[in-house]
Amino acid sequence: MTETELWWLAIAVLAAATVVVAVLLGLLIAFANKIDSSVDGTWIAARQIAGNTVSIWMLERTNEHLAEVVKGARSLERRAESIDERLRAAVASTEAPG
Repeated sequence: MTETELWWLAIAVLAAATVVVAVLLGLLIAFANKIDSSVDGTWIAARQIAGNTVSIWMLERTNEHLAEVVKGARSLERRAESIDERLRAAVASTEAPG
């Protein structure tokens, strides 16, 4: 091979390598764009899930408060029954034959 042929061979190899690198770079950019669009979709879904599940935390707090209300209501019920019993006893003692 002559020097000129070697130069043309080197140029051809360099051109082929440049084409391969350009194709690979194009594929890499396309893949990165696909990942970016997938991440956008995931981000939107995550925000929707967060928006839909925020009420669960509030429901837990509501349950805690309702448990306290039930305790208070039971206490009031016991006191009312005690008052009712005392009133019945007082009425019964005033109505007793004597």
